[in-house]
Amino acid sequence: MNRLFLRFFVLVMLAMSLATGVIYFTFNRLFGDPIEEIAARQASGQIFLLEQYIDQAPSDEWLTRLNKVREVSALKLELLPLATALDALPRAKREALQRGALVLDVAGKAFYRRVDLAGARYIDSEREVLHAQGLPIDIGLALRMEAIRFLIIAGFLLLPIGLWSRAHWRGLQALSQAAEDFGQGRLSARAALAPSASLYPLAARMNQMAGRIEALLEARKHLLRAVSHELRTPIARIEFGLELLRTAAANPALDERIVAMEGDVRELEALVSELLTLTQLEHAAARPGPPFSVDEVLRASVAARQAGLRGTTLEADIGAGLGLLAGERRLFARALDNVLGNAVKYARGRVALRAHRLDAERVEVLIEDDGPGIPAAERLRILEPFYRLERDRDHAAGGFGLGLSIAHKALLIHQTSLDIGDSSLGGARVRLCIACRAA
Repeated sequence: MNRLFLRFFVLVMLAMSLATGVIYFTFNRLFGDPIEEIAARQASGQIFLLEQYIDQAPSDEWLTRLNKVREVSALKLELLPLATALDALPRAKREALQRGALVLDVAGKAFYRRVDLAGARYIDSEREVLHAQGLPIDIGLALRMEAIRFLIIAGFLLLPIGLWSRAHWRGLQALSQAAEDFGQGRLSARAALAPSASLYPLAARMNQMAGRIEALLEARKHLLRAVSHELRTPIARIEFGLELLRTAAANPALDERIVAMEGDVRELEALVSELLTLTQLEHAAARPGPPFSVDEVLRASVAARQAGLRGTTLEADIGAGLGLLAGERRLFARALDNVLGNAVKYARGRVALRAHRLDAERVEVLIEDDGPGIPAAERLRILEPFYRLERDRDHAAGGFGLGLSIAHKALLIHQTSLDIGDSSLGGARVRLCIACRAA
């Protein structure tokens, strides 16, 4: 039983229970208590005996016939003073008894009725009440019959609802799976529903939307690739021309200008390489490979950074045996190097890296610096391509605003989350949570 059917089941049962209660109270108001009507039908034989045998006797034989019924019937018939009978009845039924009506006591399996209203049957008969006990009243049976009727109706209602909700549930599952696959980067994922399915129009529009998104992303990817590859040709020509100029020129001023142009060319080459990497990561998934040691990758990245530091200290506290991670070691190392390089670039003089295992499934890596930090409102945006903070230091530090974006996408491929916060050193803190198994 799926959740959708369970909710329908509960809703229908509540609605039917509420309707039953409303029907009971409405009928009680308009036509009298339905339970008393059931009890009256069950006791109809004894009531008929009273009305058609005892009451039809002449006035002087009424008591005689009553005594005869006492002898042959299992009923317990007794005469009570009117005041005693009134005290035994609830307020709502006293007026009916005083009018001479027959009043049922369903719980006590009995009924009350005045002997008469004029005292014609014997002396002071108007002040006495006939009390019959032991009536064959079984409200439990009637209630069980009503419950069975209720369940049969509920079953016939729930059967089509169950079939209907099952079909809808399958359709929703297909839509949910397609949305999940699409969100994980499988852009060709579509919801496969039969044209007769009630959710087919929604699935068709969802598939149409997914197709347009896939087409747009593919066009964007091809454009980036084309632009990146096309840029390489003029860059190569410029490099060749600069080399010719260098060999032919003897002017120191021209040599200085050539050196500056070569720097610009190298910057263009770096940009093209970053664009190609970013494009490849847009729809990439970690290729299966031999598991690699997380702590070894961390130590290698720290060692590479420490070798080129000038005026900045890099402290590392990396635990042993952090675990093994499946994927591409080169891509994961590139992501770590980008994050660590970003901290070194903006630190005033100190960077700290700490790595330890949180539990059997996760490793935490904290990279902190004592730089200017990152405003809370900008912490998600700096993970976007080409986004840089509006600060003089950020522009002076150079770069294209692609490093953290590439690192973020590469880490997501390796089931690693990246969060940015405030560092205890005064700058930014980057927290990586790596899902990897223990070694």
